[in-house]
Amino acid sequence: AAMASDAYFPFSDTVELAAQQGIKAVIQLGGSIRDEDTIMKANEYGLVMVFTGVRHFKH
Repeated sequence: AAMASDAYFPFSDTVELAAQQGIKAVIQLGGSIRDEDTIMKANEYGLVMVFTGVRHFKH
């Protein structure tokens, strides 16, 4: 299963919870000051993570 988010992940716990639910790939905005932590957690769980660098949601 895959998961997409239009926001960055401020903490790596989101990746951990996703992996525990069977998610294998994540696409997200990126841009958090903690992106490196999130990447390390994704690698730990063998998740594919793609950063778009583009936010599609507008207020």
